Amino acid sequence: MKRLVWALCFVAVGSLTQLAATPAAPRPMQDSPTAGGRVRTYYIAAEETEWDYAPLGIDMMTGEPFAGTAVAYTQPGPNHIGRLYRKAVYREYADATFATRKPRLSQDEYLGLLGPILRAEVGDTIKVLFKNSASRPYSMHVPDEGLRPRHPAGTGVTVDADGFVTDGVPEDTVAPGATANYEWEVPERAGPQPGDPSSIAWVYYSRVTDVKDVASGLVGGIIVAARGQANADGTPKDVDREIVALFTTFNENQSWYLPQNVDAHISAADQQALNRREANFSDAQGFFTFAGTGFAETNYKFSVNGYLYGDGPVMPVTQGQRVRWYLLGMGDVGALNFHTPHWHGNTVLSHGTRRDTIGLLPMTTETVDMVPDAPGLWMFHCHIDDHMEAGMMARYEVLPAPAAPVENVK
Repeated sequence: MKRLVWALCFVAVGSLTQLAATPAAPRPMQDSPTAGGRVRTYYIAAEETEWDYAPLGIDMMTGEPFAGTAVAYTQPGPNHIGRLYRKAVYREYADATFATRKPRLSQDEYLGLLGPILRAEVGDTIKVLFKNSASRPYSMHVPDEGLRPRHPAGTGVTVDADGFVTDGVPEDTVAPGATANYEWEVPERAGPQPGDPSSIAWVYYSRVTDVKDVASGLVGGIIVAARGQANADGTPKDVDREIVALFTTFNENQSWYLPQNVDAHISAADQQALNRREANFSDAQGFFTFAGTGFAETNYKFSVNGYLYGDGPVMPVTQGQRVRWYLLGMGDVGALNFHTPHWHGNTVLSHGTRRDTIGLLPMTTETVDMVPDAPGLWMFHCHIDDHMEAGMMARYEVLPAPAAPVENVK
């Protein structure tokens, strides 16, 4: 299900925070307050890490060392950083002490850079205790067109009918070391609509400075099931396996950590030449702008869940399973973030149509279903040639269905 209005707001305006400062007539709420649902609580931290876009060290599409274009995107050099970047990521913890990180299941390691998947059914409430363990202000934000933010008594924050702050401390700035409580109702508008599958996806992200926060790595997914269609753990009842895939071009030129990444991977002497030839670091707002070719281009990371050239963990499914794929799109760099996820070996069902390729706009999501019938290790990639060349490729594996038990005949 596409969230096109959300996409236009993010791409055209650049920062939804700017919209909050513009007076507007309150929009009538079309949903009655949620009632009778579950409260689902999460403990999530923003943390800084050294992210490796190609941790296996070779091109897994060919099984050979990186060559040609791939070298510039994955290997450090005098004009490019390579594959290691300092980033900020969302990670889930077991409780409010934030002492023990909640481990991912081995079958979900493919999620990579993506933050924890939040789940709800229409009528539920999602509560998040958010801790900012990073070195600069960050936040968690969900699209107001879907989930509805609530603010517990005593926060000193009031919002208008659209969910934007109208009085008090802005909800979208959590200082380093601080925590914040978020609470979102899940009304009917946030769930599947006629023609949708029984569950759909949304994206959450930091919006202190939207473009730069997302470029730095802070993005995660939310899965919302129709009322009465979720198991106790929030997974949809009519699905055996779910895969979440973020197709985005992380623009490392816009990351808050660009100066650290340059210092860590490009020598001081090369930086002097680089600054003269390629870069302008003088932007007053901290939005770095670049001229020329080479350095800036290789900082566009055409990734699937933060991995290039199939170097992420394989996405495992089983022959005959009911598999639901949630495709997430993000981005700020125009045409570079229009993607076409394509499956080799198997097809998906999208709004009643059999497909092997789905169009994905910036800041939108798509949900499609697959019943894989062809076992094997398959490519899953963006079908735009330039994006493939730059590394937007992943792997999924269809494991053979377990053999049926043999009955003894007497």
